[in-house]
Amino acid sequence: MSAITMRELTKVYPGGVRALDALDLEIADGEFFALLGPSGCGKTTLLRTIAGLEVASGGSVRIGERDVTNLPPGKRDVAMVFQDYALFPHMTVRDNIAYPLRIKKVDRRSRGSKAADTADELGLSGLLERRPGQLSGGQQQRVALARAMACHPQVFLLDEPLSNLDARLRLEARTFLKRLQRELGVTTVFVTHDQAEALALADRIAVMEGGRIRQVGTPTEVFRRPANTFVAGFIGSTPMNLIDARVRGDELSVARAGLPLPDDARGQVTDGERLVYGIRPEYLDYSPTAVPGALTGEVVVVENLGSVSLVSLDVPGEDTEETGPGRTSVQVVVAEGGEPEPGDTGWAVPRPGRSLLYRDGNLVTAAATAGVPAPRADAAARS
Repeated sequence: MSAITMRELTKVYPGGVRALDALDLEIADGEFFALLGPSGCGKTTLLRTIAGLEVASGGSVRIGERDVTNLPPGKRDVAMVFQDYALFPHMTVRDNIAYPLRIKKVDRRSRGSKAADTADELGLSGLLERRPGQLSGGQQQRVALARAMACHPQVFLLDEPLSNLDARLRLEARTFLKRLQRELGVTTVFVTHDQAEALALADRIAVMEGGRIRQVGTPTEVFRRPANTFVAGFIGSTPMNLIDARVRGDELSVARAGLPLPDDARGQVTDGERLVYGIRPEYLDYSPTAVPGALTGEVVVVENLGSVSLVSLDVPGEDTEETGPGRTSVQVVVAEGGEPEPGDTGWAVPRPGRSLLYRDGNLVTAAATAGVPAPRADAAARS
């Protein structure tokens, strides 16, 4: 068993900087788990602490049945692939792959045979005598993966291994990496700041901010039902629309439009309460003509994304005593051929069952989405 369990894991650097703030997290045996967040959120520090390259200031790390908190990296039975691949430039591909076995005192013939077999699995058999400088970025990435695979670790730790690849090669590598992990069945922890990679690759995702985990869930859960406004604004190729709203009886007043209050919100909000209304651009339909229960405004920007366009509407916001009438931007995904022109008046129509309500930054309720449970209030999420 190679499940990873962290309890109250803390990392404090000199000067009092808390890179990890008492994290609780469990990663299942054989799971492909992503650590996702902006730069500086602590995801790489967490990965390096699991590897033993950073010494925890507090808490514990267990891999399977072993407490590895105080073990050096070489005793943890993990393999790490770094962002820059960290290949030895003076060694051939064969020697790079075999290097972990050499450290473990495996005899020359056995490690050469194992390196050749691993290279063959990753399509590197014709490159064994080349050096890293003679390889493409994608080939170097596969060599780094082969080196990690060669020693059959309990855990793979991947620190943004696709970030140095161009867009086309990154897509190919992503598919390859997903298939490889499925075939090997090795517990894998993957660090990325790219939510498209996390959504495509991971079985579950931990979204991090400021050394804390803001939500843990499947890609479907964190995309459709973010637990807080940070996750809502971070996850997705286009950020979720987050708009000030006020409860008016059985309706929500959102950007001066009356929208239905979700059925499961009844009894959980009070008349006159200020909330934040969230809905993804993908779950709004654009109409060039007036529609009841829609957000209306002027088209200010149309961004061509290929098969769809992202339309930004300037809509009225909530009036406040301090600033008076406000304005806010609402983004809508529009199918190819239906794009408006800047300056047009348009209506954004929410799809039933796709809106979310937030109070003080945390999810109050969501319109029912089939097959998607509410975000879990487990120890990881609470941290």
